[in-house]
Amino acid sequence: MSNRLDALCSWLAATPVSHTITSVAWIIPTVQTMHILAVAAVITAALVVNLRFLGVGARELAMGSVTRRYLPWLWWSLPVLFVTGLTLIVGEPARVLKSPVFLLKMGLLIAAASVTLVCQIPLQREADFWSLKKWRRRAVWFLATASLSLWTAIIFAGRWIAYVQGD
Repeated sequence: MSNRLDALCSWLAATPVSHTITSVAWIIPTVQTMHILAVAAVITAALVVNLRFLGVGARELAMGSVTRRYLPWLWWSLPVLFVTGLTLIVGEPARVLKSPVFLLKMGLLIAAASVTLVCQIPLQREADFWSLKKWRRRAVWFLATASLSLWTAIIFAGRWIAYVQGD
């Protein structure tokens, strides 16, 4: 697997696109800025929704109303993160793809998006789904806590990619 990854990284780094990304001075700072702004949108939406699930804010609003208002920001920001992240990978493939923290971040992202969907889908049918029964209130509290933990871990992992080197 390591030889295949080395070959992929070498091939990617030798492409004209990779050379352009690394040689044009404004590309990486611009892409990183867009990536950070999209992260801010995702985290803000996740925070607002999960705080509502925890009963900390916006108690007068149905959970479904809060998710309909804020989760589109999360879902629309994920493609921006994908494109900007892919651009950063193409610019420095070995630094990113060989980092064990990158794999951790991708796993955490899948988990966080899954938890978010688990919370959101029932609310599309019934705006008060999570507040109708005691076990549901406990379940959504657990899911919201897990979600906030996962999104926070993603932020940390994203920063650590630059500092933890793979083989």
